[in-house]
This record gives sequence, structure tokens and C-alpha cells, in this order.
Amino acid sequence: MPTTPRFLRLADVAEVLNISATQVYALVRSGELPAIKIGGRGQWRVETSELEGYIARMYDQTRDFVSTHPLGRNDLGTDDDEAKAEGVSDPPH
Repeated sequence: MPTTPRFLRLADVAEVLNISATQVYALVRSGELPAIKIGGRGQWRVETSELEGYIARMYDQTRDFVSTHPLGRNDLGTDDDEAKAEGVSDPPH
């Protein structure tokens, strides 16, 4: 029996990605994160391999973004609050 489950609940995916279950649901409904609906109550499940693929795609997109958008004071934009929350400061002038 595998130690890692094949399918994850949306709450489990939210925990892995450190986002809300509502955000995971939006990713699933938009098709960004492939999932299946199972059971009589139609519960969503995300296959572990699909989650890993999504994470890899996000790394690729982030890498592309970083390479085409060099960091500068005006480039922080809406991510400025998040950067401050994570303890990232502006480079010295």
C-alpha cells in the first residue's frame, strides 16, 4: 500500500499549497488544476501527480516571469505587501 495517497481532498491540497480551500476550488473550476468529482455527493479529488504537475508548471511560470521582469523598486507592485510579510526588503540604493 502506498504511503502517499493517490487522491487528495481540496482541503489537503490547500494545506500543501498554503492557500485556502476556496482558492483551490477556483483553480479546479478554472481547469488550472485538474481534478475529478466522485461519489454521490460529488466530492472533488485531486490526483497527487496532477498536483505535482501543477506545482512544476507554477515553478516554470515563475521562472519565466522572474527572467523577464528584473526586480526594481517599481516592480514590486501588488506583491509588495506579500514580500514585506515574508521579510523581503528592497535592495540598497
